[in-house]
Amino acid sequence: MKDKLITILGPTASGKTTFAANLAYRINGEIISGDSRQIYRSMDIGTGKDISDYFINGKSIPYHLIDIRDAGEKYTLFEYQRDFHDAYAGIISRNKKPILCGGTGLYIESVLKGYNLPDVPSNNKLRESLQNKTLEELTDVLKSYRPLHNITDTDTKKRAIRAIEIEAFRAKQDPTERDYPPIESCVLGVKIDRDLRRKKISERLKARIDEGMIDEVKSILDSGVAYENLIYYGLEYKFVTLYVIGKLSYDEMHKGLETAIHQFAKRQMTWFRGMERRGLKINWIDANLPIEQKLEKAYSFICM
Repeated sequence: MKDKLITILGPTASGKTTFAANLAYRINGEIISGDSRQIYRSMDIGTGKDISDYFINGKSIPYHLIDIRDAGEKYTLFEYQRDFHDAYAGIISRNKKPILCGGTGLYIESVLKGYNLPDVPSNNKLRESLQNKTLEELTDVLKSYRPLHNITDTDTKKRAIRAIEIEAFRAKQDPTERDYPPIESCVLGVKIDRDLRRKKISERLKARIDEGMIDEVKSILDSGVAYENLIYYGLEYKFVTLYVIGKLSYDEMHKGLETAIHQFAKRQMTWFRGMERRGLKINWIDANLPIEQKLEKAYSFICM
């Protein structure tokens, strides 16, 4: 296994976590999460942490960058890079195999390519100048800095203003500076048929509601997290919070959330295809294969 890092990516509901855990079990690995929301404590059902997936044949697979921040806190891409490299160095020092696994393409690409991501301070003057703009106007401002690959940056005015703040700061920095080097990795992608993906997403949403996702959101709100901060995280936490505070009916919440997750999965695949166009080789493995056949495919790619 010539590459120090193995990366497993795929859209939501593709089964990538189970695949990664089984691979880690067989090659003495540890998993680093590449998910932008699983870092938050208490946000378990809505983010699909599925901690039980990390137990294989009675053995607990070590994982990192899950449950490292309290719900309601903000977490930047810069912080993710820093925390990833800390976890990565620790795994290497233990002579274990690091496996990066997740569906947040921006997080994954940032560490594989070694993005230059300075820790961006608050710019109160800029924020004040943007405060009275509409979301559409803010979107246009952000587009003036860069293409909008990640449209969650414009989910709300607060997110759009922060994204503009980051881009305005970066524009003044030396583009040749790099905090972290690129990491050579064998990248494995779990590819799932669109119709099957949609079926799994719909089934999983029903299961999560049955498991208590609405009560989870109520509990987080009751703990003192402002509803605006929970909405900030998008998808389940946006729609369920709007239902809990009376802004949406149950049917509006369910239908809107189901549609949003389908759209999110589509955007994930668009990002992954963009990664390939930007020079990252992704070795795709069929999600329908039995786990042993997936592992055989993985070995063949890893050992090339």
